[in-house]
Amino acid sequence: MSYFTDLALQYIDGEWRAGGGSWDIIDFNPYNEEKLASITVATVDEVDQAYRAAERAQRAWADTNPYTRRTVFERAVRIIEEREEEITEAIIAELGGTRTKAAFELHLAKEFLREAIHLALRPEGRILPSPIDGKENRLYRVPVGVVGVISPFNFPFLLSIKSVAPALALGNAVVLKPHQNTPILGGSMVAKVFEDAGLPPGLLNVVITDIAEIGDALIEHPVPKVISFTGSDRVGRHVATVCAANFKRAVLELGGNSALIVLDDADLDYAVDAAVFSRFVHQGQVCMAANRVLVDRSVEKEFTEKFVAKVRTLKAGDPADPATHLGPLINATQAEAVSSLVDQTVEAGATALVRGRTEGNVVTPTVLTGLPADSPVLGQEIFGPVAVIIPFDGEDEAVRIANDTPYGLSGAVHTGNVERGVRIAQRIHTGMIHINDGTVHDEPIVPFGGEKHSGVGRLNGESTVDAFTTYKWISIQYGRSGFPF
Repeated sequence: MSYFTDLALQYIDGEWRAGGGSWDIIDFNPYNEEKLASITVATVDEVDQAYRAAERAQRAWADTNPYTRRTVFERAVRIIEEREEEITEAIIAELGGTRTKAAFELHLAKEFLREAIHLALRPEGRILPSPIDGKENRLYRVPVGVVGVISPFNFPFLLSIKSVAPALALGNAVVLKPHQNTPILGGSMVAKVFEDAGLPPGLLNVVITDIAEIGDALIEHPVPKVISFTGSDRVGRHVATVCAANFKRAVLELGGNSALIVLDDADLDYAVDAAVFSRFVHQGQVCMAANRVLVDRSVEKEFTEKFVAKVRTLKAGDPADPATHLGPLINATQAEAVSSLVDQTVEAGATALVRGRTEGNVVTPTVLTGLPADSPVLGQEIFGPVAVIIPFDGEDEAVRIANDTPYGLSGAVHTGNVERGVRIAQRIHTGMIHINDGTVHDEPIVPFGGEKHSGVGRLNGESTVDAFTTYKWISIQYGRSGFPF
């Protein structure tokens, strides 16, 4: 996998170069702990260089015919298709993703690039009427200028592209900081795809670094007008605070504690399949994962038996093995945190119908039930393979439990009556919810985002246009205005 060493560099103003910091980020394979790459961190000065390069390059790019701009994204799709196996191997090695997870991530990455092709032509101006005679009001959609993107470790290739591609398509330049656990997939590989697709130098810059080196320099810098952050609500709160203090727009895609609700008239076998996938895909390291599975008490016993039986069939281990369902968690800290959380919850009175074990960074599934009503686990995001089954009596209680969390990202309702499901979905305080399906979904033109602590703003389609452009009002007076003095 020579691309790990070949791409273990900063990418600033069209040049691949070593960082200027005094220490290295070590990129490890989370399954076997093999060292993949060593990357010297970028400094505050290099963050400044990246933003200044973006600022210089953006002016000409914004003036480029959008039909010309979109050819870059057409080529990027073809490049990913040609390198699909290489990127799949990188997903397995750098983040412990299974082949199924890699296929899911790459499929969506290509779909978002295809949407970026259309986004290049999406901004439209308007002419608005005026109460003043002889006056014309023109409303222009213009790029914000430079966008700072901070991407997470769980879907690094996809979630970097999801902000980078539309921001570029709409005429902006970008500085991208990937998560330090996935610097290649979330940063360097994205830059390489766009470089090979013919993106002019300076428009996309990648700085691989850490707040221990740069502090808040990436979000405080005066050049970027929008910061697109995907990650935890704790860090997101800080990003939002710094952005507000510096008069920047923040687009925040944060954590979740989604509920998958199984009503008394649901297809239980299908609901089990949806719930198991929604909870355990990518080892549960998904913001939209179904942390809580709410089941009507009248079908709780049958559903639970089927759910537990299916969970016991899941194979955890080497993500390179096509038969593996669950690979490792991203690092030892995360694995230890999930194991400790399960231990504490069981000690506090919960029943473990399936008790997971930890071997290295691989954590096998746990299924908990009988949690005390005041258990802190019920209100928090669990970024690991732990399912919580909660019985309820009637629709009102299901809604109350589903809403009893500071998060509001995704959710699902399973029922034999679609309109009944829709009525319940309308009562759940969440940005997205799905009837008779899983909780883990993303589509290029449907607004994606959460309520409460799950985020601010939306991405995808027209929402992305709103996120990465701004309005400019130009009025024309064809006659003569009258002035009072």
